[in-house]
Amino acid sequence: MGKLENRVAVVTGAAQGIGRAIADKLVEEGAAVVVADLNGEGAERAAQELGGSAVQADVSQEADAQRIVDATLALHGRLDVLVHAAAIVPFVPWDDVDFAFWRKIISVNLDGTYLIGRAVEKPMREAGYGRIVNIASNSFFAGTPNMGPYLAAKGGVIGLTRAQATELGKHGITANAIAPGIIRSEGALASPHKDSFDFVQSLQALPRHGEPQDIAPAAAFLASEESGWVTGQTLVVDAGHVRN
Repeated sequence: MGKLENRVAVVTGAAQGIGRAIADKLVEEGAAVVVADLNGEGAERAAQELGGSAVQADVSQEADAQRIVDATLALHGRLDVLVHAAAIVPFVPWDDVDFAFWRKIISVNLDGTYLIGRAVEKPMREAGYGRIVNIASNSFFAGTPNMGPYLAAKGGVIGLTRAQATELGKHGITANAIAPGIIRSEGALASPHKDSFDFVQSLQALPRHGEPQDIAPAAAFLASEESGWVTGQTLVVDAGHVRN
């Protein structure tokens, strides 16, 4: 029996990359998974392969965030777990960051975390149980160049996660964050970040490139009852690149 038997999970950004690997792992552990992603076709494909359901949604829009939750409750009557992995990962030199770009990154990466987190609160409070797992980034700790708005947003995600833990613990809800290192996801490999893997590997304690599947077990633990005494924490999963 898996550690998530009879649990219902929403995984955002699950059409590909880290989100998809996490969705795969949660299904393996017994959860029913609702795949939410801006990429509707990708979400439908992932849901079919996982035996779950899909919702096309933009998490930076309040109505879309609520629609994810409404669809999950309509299908399953409950919502136990949120893993929020939806994000935009930029590669833009600081001098080229204008306010419009700044707002776009903050809107998806931080506003979206707030919106989907608020949307899942009500059913979790009513059930007296919930697991919120937000995907942050080790770049916040490393101060990675060409990612200024992203670092600011992911720092905000860590702060928001701590606030969620503090405010929601009395309702039986835990909130934790995972800070992955650079991962060989489809998005990273299609961006200038693809040229950084070997350099980052030289800074790691474990000398290999990271894969999406390296993040999934941490998410499954934090999404499970086993993590019931863990909340408000940020787990860095990056092969020892950042050693806090």
